[in-house]
Amino acid sequence: MNVIHYQPWSTLEQMRREMDKVLASYADREEGGNMVAADWLPAVDIREEPERFVIIADVPGVEPKEIDVNMEHGVLTISGERRKEPEEEMKGYRRVERPRGSFYRRFTLPESADAERISARCSNGVLEIVIPKQEKVQPRKITVQS
Repeated sequence: MNVIHYQPWSTLEQMRREMDKVLASYADREEGGNMVAADWLPAVDIREEPERFVIIADVPGVEPKEIDVNMEHGVLTISGERRKEPEEEMKGYRRVERPRGSFYRRFTLPESADAERISARCSNGVLEIVIPKQEKVQPRKITVQS
């Protein structure tokens, strides 16, 4: 008797991933005249602290040199690629679930973000982007002269 592992949500999860891909291709802006598409989307956590914002993205198997982080017009873009295995190395696999190929994520930053001091580091497949907040400008009283 064969035992089959029942996964009741696997079909819905697969549909969600496919819809994410379709919607991401429509939502992303054109870059250099070409529509930007991604083969997979890294999961991210975004947290706000009193002095900064922190974005943590899961990018296992992606070399830091393969990751691009750009900031332009208030939009932070993370892109890169997880290299595909050569066909001969894929022989013998019965199941392949880890996505390969390019990824692309964009985040609109609030006006309080300091674009000049953004830093990023990648360690053990986790990309951490730190976005400091700008110092608050104190209101200034202006005297009206007669």
